[in-house]
Amino acid sequence: MTAPTPGTPPAAAAPTPSGRAARPSGRDGGPFWRRHPNAVRAVLLATVFFAALAAGGLYAAWALVCRGGACPSVAGLEGYSPRQTSKLYAADGRFVAEIGNERRTLVTLKEIPPVVKDAFLVTEDKRFYDHAGIDWLRIPGATLRNVRARRWREGFSTITMQLARNVFSEDISREKTLVRKLREARVARDIERRYPKDKILELYLNQIYLGAGAYGVETAAQRYFGKSVRELSLAEAATLAALPKGPSIYDPRRFPERAVQRRNTIIELLRREGRINEADASLARAYPLQLATRSESGETAPYFVEWVRRQLEEKFGRQLYEDGLKVYTTLDVEMQSAAERALEAQLRAIEAGRYGPYRHPSFEQYEARDQDDAEQARASANSPYLQGAFIALDPRTGGVRALVGGRDFDDSKFNRATQALRQPGSTFKPIVYSAAVQNGRMPASIVPDEPVTVPQADGSSWTPGNFDGKFEGPIPMRRALYMSRNLAAVNVGMELGPQTVIAQARKFGLTTPIPPYPAIYLGSADVYPIEMVAAYSAFATLGTRSTPNAIVRVENQRGDVLWEPTQERIPVMSPEEAYVMVSMMRDVNQRGTAYNAVWGAGFRVPSAGKTGTTNDGADVWYVGYTSDLVAGVWMGLDRPQKIKGNAQGGELAAPAWTAFMTEVYRRKPTPPDWPMPSGIVERQVVAGTNKLFLPECTGAPSITDIFIAGLEPVETCVPGEMYGDETGLGPDTLGTGTDTLTPQPTPGTPVRPTVPYPGTPAPLPPGTPPATDSAAGDSIRLRPPAARPPGTRRRVPTDTASRLPPATEPLPDARPVRPSVPPRR
Repeated sequence: MTAPTPGTPPAAAAPTPSGRAARPSGRDGGPFWRRHPNAVRAVLLATVFFAALAAGGLYAAWALVCRGGACPSVAGLEGYSPRQTSKLYAADGRFVAEIGNERRTLVTLKEIPPVVKDAFLVTEDKRFYDHAGIDWLRIPGATLRNVRARRWREGFSTITMQLARNVFSEDISREKTLVRKLREARVARDIERRYPKDKILELYLNQIYLGAGAYGVETAAQRYFGKSVRELSLAEAATLAALPKGPSIYDPRRFPERAVQRRNTIIELLRREGRINEADASLARAYPLQLATRSESGETAPYFVEWVRRQLEEKFGRQLYEDGLKVYTTLDVEMQSAAERALEAQLRAIEAGRYGPYRHPSFEQYEARDQDDAEQARASANSPYLQGAFIALDPRTGGVRALVGGRDFDDSKFNRATQALRQPGSTFKPIVYSAAVQNGRMPASIVPDEPVTVPQADGSSWTPGNFDGKFEGPIPMRRALYMSRNLAAVNVGMELGPQTVIAQARKFGLTTPIPPYPAIYLGSADVYPIEMVAAYSAFATLGTRSTPNAIVRVENQRGDVLWEPTQERIPVMSPEEAYVMVSMMRDVNQRGTAYNAVWGAGFRVPSAGKTGTTNDGADVWYVGYTSDLVAGVWMGLDRPQKIKGNAQGGELAAPAWTAFMTEVYRRKPTPPDWPMPSGIVERQVVAGTNKLFLPECTGAPSITDIFIAGLEPVETCVPGEMYGDETGLGPDTLGTGTDTLTPQPTPGTPVRPTVPYPGTPAPLPPGTPPATDSAAGDSIRLRPPAARPPGTRRRVPTDTASRLPPATEPLPDARPVRPSVPPRR
């Protein structure tokens, strides 16, 4: 065949049998691997080399990752017992709360229903029973998705690998590194070789963290649904199984819609895997998210729980958080709920302006703030809204039945009931008057409601006053207390001397510093609210004070008693002296500064108490008691400032006490009245004096009052001499009936006082203003007020037990109280 002449085109390709021209295989007429065999061989050799190198590296890493004891020994699982929380129980045995770094209650696999196990298996490791610790089929897909996302987006941890990470958290970190993953896988393989699958699953379900401080399915079931894991429905089981992926992201309390969406996804996975049928899946998807209340989920009384935790930590240390102790407390769940409701309702009423204009931020406004403001507010130690504290205890044992230390524990964990130092105002006066009773004063004894001036070291003087700016002159001590007359209290205190009053306060259990200055008689020295309330237990028990306590006993898991605190009861007064104080303090409720909020509000259980307010209106108090329960309320702002204009304890704090007591005594029997001790005698005296009544004293109003035997008056009225009412200012207009101090129409007929006898006195006459609490002028007007122009408001007296400037020099223990009668021999 002749070669083509240069310059002539090449001959066309020969046609194929089908008539088509043959297509060239490549640029040179052949495949790439034929045309470049050396390059292909080089690539293949490099691939094999690097694959072998990677395999060798992985094998070396697998062999060396646990070298030198870097991996924990799985033999430790043989006796492994997860840390368990200590559990608190109420006085009736009901579960209250858990204390521990990891809140966990152990259950066996047999106690966990199949629906719960299936929900976790299809979500976390659906081939759990088919692999040996590592799910090799899952690795390529997870790796590809991570490469595409260019970040560590999806893991391939099995249940066994998660267990290894959770149990040996100190040896296996949570860093997203290859070394950690290899170490986790190596330990998982060791666990699989040593333990059966059911044991591994049981450990996992008791160890996994499920948010809200709950570890394990049993604790999580209690926290979220208020029930045991044994009682969970399909929808509830799926809700728990949604949490390991992101406990905070799928928190059903904070993000309910997100939690329901994730729950329904898991229900669909269960259906696809054949664990449930279509009907059950449809029903579970439609099931509403029903979460437990705070009390059902173990979040009752958070301030009480924290108070108990501090005591237990001091006693048991780390044992409290690891050994699962059982702590039986004095808490009454119903009383706790009643206290929280009563306090919060009253605080909201104050903020809403029911008692007059309120100019501070309300709690609702605080809750509605934006996120940036919220973070700044939480960083502050003080709450900007109105706060309160409530304590209720059994005066016979000191057992605290209810304790509220603030409005929102999550927002402010500062316990105002046990940690705050606040001025008690007029609630301190019963301590002053109890010292006077022990020094010979009786309810009918005359005390001066007269001006007093105390020189100061800087040359100035302190001159306390009454709210109304008036002085009633000599008045009975009973009236001085229930009318809360400041000058009478100061004069009595100065007769006793500061050291006597301070010593009396110590006997009543007040441990805070009390300077020897005259302002202390009006309650200017700071106290802890819980100590102030517990001090009144000496009155409620007729003489014996009980130290507040919260713990009955502590047991280990076997039921052995580890600690049983002893109840401390300290004699303070004789029964007769305490009965005299109860007699006078009952008048506070029945016709004094707490009348409107207690007796006038319909509370008829035998009770007594005392209101208190500081003169700048920064603190309002009411502490009251029956024979089987003492309760006290404090309200104020964390940064002391005026709550509102004319703030008074009898108006603001006492209604919360009455609401609480009313609810309590709807469920429990009415307590008995205080029995009159044998050392108490009754005598007829001329009203407003400490003189015995004689029938010859025509026109002299008389009352029957009580005295400690041997301290009754000896001086008699003088026939023909004119006498007024108990104030010396004219007839007492306060009610009629046998239990009042109102004179009877017939001259010379004795009138019985409001206390200590049981009964229901008639209400106040129309137009008679009730008593108001004040410390610089706690007073009531017994006569109808003068007519006012239409539309004007009567100025309500306020408590002015001020933050008085203390004397710079202690007062001497002046003169002793002058008893109205010779002391007993």
